[in-house]
Order: sequence, then C-alpha cells, then structure tokens
Amino acid sequence: MFQCIVSVSVSVPWFLQMEEVVVESAWKKLDDAAVAGRRITFEEISGVVSGPLQSPVADGFVLRRNIHVSLLSIVRNLACLKGSSLSSRGNEVQPYVLNNNRFYPYFKDCLGAIDGTHVRVKVARSDAPRFRGRKDWPTQNVFAACDFDMKFTYVLAGCEGTASDSRILKNALDRDDPLVIPQGKYYLGDAGFMLKSTVLTPYRGVRYHFKEYTRKGPQNARELFNHRHSSLRNVIERSFGVLKKRFPIIGSGTEPHYDLETMTKIILACCILHNFLRTVDNEDSLLDEVDNELNERQQHNVSSSQLREEDHRMGSNIRDAIADQMWRDYQNS
Repeated sequence: MFQCIVSVSVSVPWFLQMEEVVVESAWKKLDDAAVAGRRITFEEISGVVSGPLQSPVADGFVLRRNIHVSLLSIVRNLACLKGSSLSSRGNEVQPYVLNNNRFYPYFKDCLGAIDGTHVRVKVARSDAPRFRGRKDWPTQNVFAACDFDMKFTYVLAGCEGTASDSRILKNALDRDDPLVIPQGKYYLGDAGFMLKSTVLTPYRGVRYHFKEYTRKGPQNARELFNHRHSSLRNVIERSFGVLKKRFPIIGSGTEPHYDLETMTKIILACCILHNFLRTVDNEDSLLDEVDNELNERQQHNVSSSQLREEDHRMGSNIRDAIADQMWRDYQNS
C-alpha cells in the first residue's frame, strides 16, 4: 500500500478514505463476471492510473493477465461515476468569487475556466500525423472545464493533438453528453478560444499575465479586466498541473502501453479521482510545485485568433460592462 500512496501523492488518512468511497462506488457498478467474483482494491486502481508497467506499484499484480484485465474493468466502470463526480454548481455563485471583492460582483455569472492539455498517445503510424500537434510525438488534446475549487466539471478526451481548442469546444457543446452552459453563465478561456457570450476571453494587445503587472498595476479598464481574468483563469492550468503530477501515466510524456480508447478512459478515471481528492484534502502539496512551474513559463502576450462577429459582439458587451464597473469601483477605492 505504501508504494501506491507514494505513486498517487496522497497522505495516508485521505488514501484510506478514498479507497473506501471510490471502491465502494465503483464496485456497485461492476459486472461480476468481469472480475470473476474477485473484489478489487484501490491499490490496483491506482496501479493503472499511476503508471502500470512503469512503476513499482505495478510489479506485484499487472504481470498477471487476469488481474490486469480486472484493472481495466475498474477503469471502465469508474467512468460510470462521471455524472456524479464531474458536475458544476449550476446557477450558484462560485464561493471563491463570492468571497473576494476583486471578483464579486463582476464575475458572479462565471462557472469556472476551460482549456485543453496534451497527453501522449499510442496510435498506428498511419494515424500519427493527425495526432502530432504542438509536440514532436502524437498526443490527444484533452478538453476540460473546472470550477474555482479546482474540480473538473467536464472532460472530453480522445481528440487529435492537431485539433484546436475552439474546434474541440464546438464538439463538446454539440455532443450527446454536452458541456452545459446555462443561459447567462459563462466560462473563462484564453485567446485560443473565440470570444462569445458563453466564453469570455482576454482583450488582445493588452497586458495579461500576472507577472506583467508586478511592477506597474492596471492603467485602464481593459488592463484591469485582463489582470483579474488571468488570476481566475489560471485555475484550469493549476488543475491540469496537479492532475499530471499526481498521475504519471498522464503527465510523464512517455509513450503509454494502452491504446487511445483505453487511455481516454484512464484519463477520465484520473479526473474523477482528482475530484475526490480535492473534496477531502484541498491542501494539496503538489500545488506549490505546479505554481512555480506556471510562473516560470508564463507568456507575455495574448495570441490572436479569428473571431465570429455576432458572438464576438455579445461577449464583448458582457466583458465591457464588467470591466467598466470594476474600473469605477477600483478608482473610488
């Protein structure tokens, strides 16, 4: 068990609680025939998501084919918890926003942030060009939404590494199991997304990242908006960072042993386990590491992208109203 605890970077008390809750929930949804009447432990679940055949955790059981099949069955069945484990607060104001006068009431309708992250995949050589995007090797672009508690509220894995964030967002909105954005609500996205009423992006050509404001504070409404937008939106980058550090099978950068379909299920399982850990132990020791890495690689400009005129106008109006109200309050404070 100790090796398993180390592999998923979680303290002993929370590990034991996670084992009880997650295994019990997943077990209820298992097909008994798939595991031949054998009860699967959380150590075995962790063996899959923390990097099977690549870590000491795997040595004791993955080599046995029947247990290996059981592990993959557990990962598949963890996906059954998606509805209860990956969900948003709906119309409720996010507590992080509500309790911070830098963000409330300006971002009271914000559900969280969206972005994509790349995870290495194993595909046929003929398929590799479709998956080889910004990396030198094939990847899948994993799209996700998260709230300000760093919990994933929507995950769409399996998209080609060459797919743009905007294209994947469109796919997420049009699917049978779509990303649901209630009327009047929105997510924060970076400049890789198109500005629209449901996705607010930064102003272009204006200072954005936190580091750019360390010497000189915001000088106008647009700079203030970008500064606070950046402060809120980085929650998705931090969430991805912690996820990849906790589960090396996602973040190691080595070619996985599993095919694309299986890796897609493993990523979903990792996100579900991540959410559970955020619920029981939000003082995450990995956050400091992630924050240091993010600070080192922050870019100093906002990239440009093609915008749709109609939705751009709607999103621009919402953004301008927030920025102007914040600037008035900022000047009077």
